[in-house]
Amino acid sequence: MKGLIQRVSHASVVVEGETVGSIDRGLLLLLGVEKHDTEVQLDKLLNKIIAYRVFPDEAGHMNLSLRDMGGELLVVSQFTLAADTQKGLRPSFSSAAHPDDANRMYELFVHKARALVKRVETGRFGADMKVSLLNDGPVTFLLESAPAKI
Repeated sequence: MKGLIQRVSHASVVVEGETVGSIDRGLLLLLGVEKHDTEVQLDKLLNKIIAYRVFPDEAGHMNLSLRDMGGELLVVSQFTLAADTQKGLRPSFSSAAHPDDANRMYELFVHKARALVKRVETGRFGADMKVSLLNDGPVTFLLESAPAKI
């Protein structure tokens, strides 16, 4: 499971002209689910995201987490994060989870995040989304949970 986080001043997601999710200061998370991801990887990634220290403290150092500063979270499903880009000029999606499994994991992630973060907004799984953000920094990190052992 992969999560690309961006520290934002604000972010929103529009589907067919309608804003379906919007946050102020916090993190935009693009979430990619892979074939063998389990709830164990989901929990590890979620806990890392909310505890990852990417917000400035009073001295301007990245010492505060989303949890510490009471920020908001916008979760957007991002199928393309599961791409294998090591060979050739076209991405392979053979490691991506089946859409039904990915949607189930995405919904579970959002459900669990809502128990831990004061405000969680979402995109719409499988939709053609237009994501807008004001990246604060810019600060962007790719976080991964260890793949499940098969």
